[in-house]
Amino acid sequence: MPDLNVGGQAVIEGVMMRSKDKIATAVRKQNGQIFVKTDPFISYTKRYKLLGLPIIRGTVSFVEMLLIGIKTLNFSADIAMKELEKEEAAKKGKDIENKPPKSNNLTLALSAVFAVGLGIFIFFFLPLAISQFAGVEKQAVGFNLFAGAIRLTMFVLYVWALTLFGEFRRIFEYHGAEHKSIYTYEMSDELVPERAANYTRFHPRCGTSFILIVALFAILMYAISDTIYTVWVGHPPTLLTRFGIHFSLLPFVAGGSYEILKLSGKTRDNAVTKMLIQPGLWLQRLTTKEPSKEQLEVAIAALKAALGIPQPEVISDKSTVS
Repeated sequence: MPDLNVGGQAVIEGVMMRSKDKIATAVRKQNGQIFVKTDPFISYTKRYKLLGLPIIRGTVSFVEMLLIGIKTLNFSADIAMKELEKEEAAKKGKDIENKPPKSNNLTLALSAVFAVGLGIFIFFFLPLAISQFAGVEKQAVGFNLFAGAIRLTMFVLYVWALTLFGEFRRIFEYHGAEHKSIYTYEMSDELVPERAANYTRFHPRCGTSFILIVALFAILMYAISDTIYTVWVGHPPTLLTRFGIHFSLLPFVAGGSYEILKLSGKTRDNAVTKMLIQPGLWLQRLTTKEPSKEQLEVAIAALKAALGIPQPEVISDKSTVS
């Protein structure tokens, strides 16, 4: 099966798709129409040769997708708010000007910093602190296995808790629609909901699988770094020292995990690869749900826009997001 350069993300009532030169976000409006915004996009890993080197490209891609993800989520939220404003205005007999929503760069930057900071504290520092205060043996491998288990458990419980809310369940359904539409494209099948519905919602290049790979790869990397520190200094690192070392190695962990994820996508038909990627696919049972035909239509609209395929049936906005 080919591994084509297309990826995406579920947003509020929609899907974002990224190709090698475009980012397209499709959102279903309350009147049933699909609004699609398309922007040019060339990754920094393609613009600068140094940033395209293995390991480095993974870190750069992770930061890029974090910023793009926050921006597209903000865009879909703006669409939803605009629809609510129209509904309220209609009830009062008023009309509001139909302008495309605009994102505030400062707000987006602050959102990105807050999201990263909160994520580092909850899923990075907190497992180390719990392991330390629980009196776990500070031997490198044992300590990092325990901390890694806590990190994975917290992530799974966090995702499971999100599934209890109807709004998040719809996002997970759009996540499933994103995967199914990408599979349809990868199999060179017709990009229509009826065909996309036949494919699985579990994809080896999913961000969920990436997080699982990061968690497992981190155990190995941090066990090695802690061992080197202990041998060099003569005693295990303290909590803050351990956090500092682990945090400084995070780009290498993310970059290495990215390379593993890319490799799994290219060799997904290999028997060994199929066995190794199963945990990530199992985890996607939480982060994806079966989509409806209407949700598949939205995902396909985003995919077609990212690929530059004309679709006169959607409302299109090709202006660049500031």
